[in-house]
Amino acid sequence: MINKILNGGIRLLSEDYNVDPSIDEKAEVEMESGKKTYPIWLVVNPKHPSVRHNIWTPVLAEIQDRVYRKIHKRIDASNIYIRNAVKECRLVPKTLNWWGVEVAKEIELFREIVFEYKPKILISFGAFPYEYMRRVFEIKPEKGPKSWGNSNLGSEFGRAIENFDINETNRIPLLRRVVESGKFIENHNHLGVSYFQYVGANIADKIIQNKDSFNIWIE
Repeated sequence: MINKILNGGIRLLSEDYNVDPSIDEKAEVEMESGKKTYPIWLVVNPKHPSVRHNIWTPVLAEIQDRVYRKIHKRIDASNIYIRNAVKECRLVPKTLNWWGVEVAKEIELFREIVFEYKPKILISFGAFPYEYMRRVFEIKPEKGPKSWGNSNLGSEFGRAIENFDINETNRIPLLRRVVESGKFIENHNHLGVSYFQYVGANIADKIIQNKDSFNIWIE
């Protein structure tokens, strides 16, 4: 289904989600924020910090909406752990072979943190953070960031949702950029659904199904 969304055109509802296209993607942001004990983590390419607002904000809005409609609860998102995959933009690899020693050290450090705190959901944005996560979990074969185009990331998202296991850390890839389009999904089951609505609903459903395992609720 996700590939139909990606190939059929995506509606970017900037007016609904307050997406600000003027945000400088090269702006410096802190290495990490939030609490490691929170069960939902975000992994970001430091070259593109605006995904926190332009992608995650509308996805979270859809999650909150669906959760509230289904179980009348609100997620306390103030402590979501957000981390840059690497500490400096210059370390972001461009090819399969250009993963230097410094990147390997970053992967090893993050692996230790993940295995210590065991988040339930680990969300990445775009190609490099997703391959970074695969290497954190030592998934073979290793690939270059260019291997993860929108279609492939869409397929990986579908597999992550289908194989969701609350007892494991679930790696869920999202796109880094959603291209503005006036098109809607031409599908008899999902007519008019945007990318944000689709991924938000799928993530929300997994949270709802496992609500007693998530200590994330506003009291």
